[in-house]
Amino acid sequence: MLEIAPSVLAAHPLYVARDVSKVIEAGASILHLDIMDGHFVPNISFGPAMVKALRVEYPNVLLDVHLMLSQPERYLDDFVAAGADQITIHSEIEGDVPGMLKAIRQAGKGAGISLKPATPAKKIAPYLDLLDLVLIMSVEPGFGGQILMPETLPKLKALRSLGFEGVLSVDGGVNLANSHQVKQAGATRLVMGTAAFTAEDPKAMFEALSAE
Repeated sequence: MLEIAPSVLAAHPLYVARDVSKVIEAGASILHLDIMDGHFVPNISFGPAMVKALRVEYPNVLLDVHLMLSQPERYLDDFVAAGADQITIHSEIEGDVPGMLKAIRQAGKGAGISLKPATPAKKIAPYLDLLDLVLIMSVEPGFGGQILMPETLPKLKALRSLGFEGVLSVDGGVNLANSHQVKQAGATRLVMGTAAFTAEDPKAMFEALSAE
């Protein structure tokens, strides 16, 4: 079943609760949270306090936390305590990646890894048994509103060919116009920022995505 995960980064910063409630009422059951440190990516977003606030306000929504951090190991416990359901780190970071993935799972959370556009699928082959999801970045991470890079999509089939059976998520420039292409490539989760939060009728859009 296709999953839609609106990205909270695209909500209006002064009206996050209003915008998030709108997409949840439209049928979204997952929220994607991009955590940026201004170092791994050239932008700063929000931290564990936002995750905790969303956990309290929306207890039945799955919180999919994407750590775009140079040293995610320093903050894993904070995001676990805040109520994240899934925590994704980047394959390009330094440090003990398998150790971090194990720590996430030991905390009872889903473990994920993300690939920037230039990072090949084979890089994460050693970690596949430790993963519940893989997040393919279809734009350079750091900012919303970018155009999807179709050359990133073959990684989805490459990961299946390597034996990965978990969630295949795509993030970056996904919208109703290109969603069929992304799904045909093998995505099981669409992270949608601008497209979800600027839709005049998000419920109709989510239903159209699920019906394709």
